[in-house]
Amino acid sequence: IMGKNQTLISEFLLLGLPIQPEHQNLFYALFLAMYLTTVLGNLLIITLIRLDSHLHTPMYLFLSNLSFSDLCFSSVTMPKLLQNMQSRVPSIPYAGCLTQIYFFLFFGDLGNFILMAMAYDRYVAICFPLHYTTIMSPKLCLSLVVLSWVQTTFYSLLHTLLVNRLSFCAGNVIPHFFCEISALLKLACSDTQVNEWVLFIIGGIVVVVPFLLILVSYAKIVSSILKVPSARGIRKAFSTCGSHLSVVSLFYGTVIGLYLCPSANNSTVKDTVMALMYTVVTPMLNPFIYSLRNRDMKGALGRALFRKKISF
Repeated sequence: IMGKNQTLISEFLLLGLPIQPEHQNLFYALFLAMYLTTVLGNLLIITLIRLDSHLHTPMYLFLSNLSFSDLCFSSVTMPKLLQNMQSRVPSIPYAGCLTQIYFFLFFGDLGNFILMAMAYDRYVAICFPLHYTTIMSPKLCLSLVVLSWVQTTFYSLLHTLLVNRLSFCAGNVIPHFFCEISALLKLACSDTQVNEWVLFIIGGIVVVVPFLLILVSYAKIVSSILKVPSARGIRKAFSTCGSHLSVVSLFYGTVIGLYLCPSANNSTVKDTVMALMYTVVTPMLNPFIYSLRNRDMKGALGRALFRKKISF
């Protein structure tokens, strides 16, 4: 007991997705297939990059980290969603909820910073091609990856500890398919002003700053191409940056649509669907974008299959 009108919450109920009961099994099969595709697709990219020496470059170091981040990001919410779709009581323990918040923020933020590092890599490759190997040294690349991991550890731990200090009333129903932090704050009995300010400020740093730096990188890339316009140069730039631009558009498009363009009507349904986009759809599509649009990845897959045939 925490007070006269407050009880210690031991678990939360997740309302899940707005799906009719008769369609539940169909959507369960769909989400299971999407999740397995996400896991296998991202594992394939990580394995190819690790095995193929042609892919031991800065761009593919960042891509392997992005694939690992996508795989884990989807795994934070999808197994629990699938379990709850088959459960009569779709609950999550209090400790499980905090754990989900921590890893959701960790891998979501990690993806942001890795996308920013990839944009810088493309900027150097196109604007300073002769100095690329000097600038993008193994030491700098490793430093960018380590810094991304350290920063996201700090941010996600800070948010999780701030949520842990809150007290919750008898209302324990979260209108979402995972422990979404803003939905959780609405259930708190204690003052959430500090949480909201930290969420706003850190959210700005983690989402807006990388997005702006990515825009600046691409503005400089476009400017560099326009200085010496040629069909070959434009083709090369598009083949170099096309995959990364597609992933950036997909990720930031859904995040901006969810958090910067809130709707007054049916906001809960809209929030849930948009969250599903960036937690399930984006991590699933990234391997396809990088493998289908990327000559290096297709070459690595071909070499891997050829080696397998020879071994037989």
